[in-house]
Amino acid sequence: MSEKLVTAHRESEQGLEMLAGASPAMRSLRMLIRRVARSDSTVLVLGESGTGKELVAQSIHRLSVRGRSPFVPVNCGAIPHELLESELFGHTKGSFTGALSDRRGRFEMADSGTLFLDEIGDMRLEMQVKLLRVLQERVVDRVGDERPRPVNVRIIAATHRELENAVTEGVFRADLYYRLNVIPLQVPPLREREDDVLLLFDHFARGCAGQGRLPVRAAPDLREWMLSHSWPGNCRELLNFVERLSVLWPGEEMSLSSIPPSMMPRRSDSPPSRSEEYRAVLDMWDLASEEGAEEPPASHPEPTAEPAASTEWRSMLSTSPNLPSANDRVTAVDLKKLLSEYEEAWIRASLRESLGNISHSADLLGLPRTTFIERLRKYGLSASRQ
Repeated sequence: MSEKLVTAHRESEQGLEMLAGASPAMRSLRMLIRRVARSDSTVLVLGESGTGKELVAQSIHRLSVRGRSPFVPVNCGAIPHELLESELFGHTKGSFTGALSDRRGRFEMADSGTLFLDEIGDMRLEMQVKLLRVLQERVVDRVGDERPRPVNVRIIAATHRELENAVTEGVFRADLYYRLNVIPLQVPPLREREDDVLLLFDHFARGCAGQGRLPVRAAPDLREWMLSHSWPGNCRELLNFVERLSVLWPGEEMSLSSIPPSMMPRRSDSPPSRSEEYRAVLDMWDLASEEGAEEPPASHPEPTAEPAASTEWRSMLSTSPNLPSANDRVTAVDLKKLLSEYEEAWIRASLRESLGNISHSADLLGLPRTTFIERLRKYGLSASRQ
């Protein structure tokens, strides 16, 4: 095999590397992609948002005979409908206001390659008619030009919608649906790929770390939690989570207790409180950006299994402070100082109880980890000197 062919084969296989996963569903999908790539048939990629439908399309393109030619993606739902025709088919100078020169459309850009029509289910009916003609006749008419231009492209379309239902409801043309649905490929959601969650976490962590840097790691309790999460945002949600950890805690081993609850992925039935999430990030940024602001050093390594709160500690927590009764006389007091002393005493007690484990101390007091660190700095405390 020539060096050029070896290089082409290696580059084409990289397309499948992007579809990481060892689950039976992903192994079957990769086998099907290899088979589909040998043909030139139209492919319809189906799946929920965030499952990696564009990666599937890229893999098919790279493994096909068109792999050296352009791969041109178009998000049909992101382009305003009045501009979509010009984007797809091109236009001539002066054909409409703002058309200052001739312009090729995406079909012509993808000539001899692959055109990826993402979110095809969001396309309006009037554009569906024009697209159908191009798919049937393989020619495009630029806006403002009556001269047909032949194009040689492979079409891969994708959608998260149920197109059969859209056809029944009259919002998607049946003839276009059957023209696109030659080879359907279903990308499974992440909740059906439990075996892949941890593999993908490590895969994404290596990519987010950058060359020569250690990736963020997940402690056993965090890995267990990830396996139980439903991941409604699929691979995109997991990637965002890994990138967040990689930016804020680069190279660290993250346990479940070391991540503020507001920065954890949410269940599909529990809409996220964005203000809490943004506040947590800002709190961390404020701490890190101030001159000399560092997390107080701990002489004891934080254990992976946090010590359980003792009976004495639980008794202290359940005991209320001595508050003035209705019959007590109140003399002059410095209330702010009194509250600060009380807060500092509880922080010292929590550090002693947790053997200097900052995350566990914060949990004992019901505080976010970042807030607890801020309190340590406020009182000049160290996790190792209590």
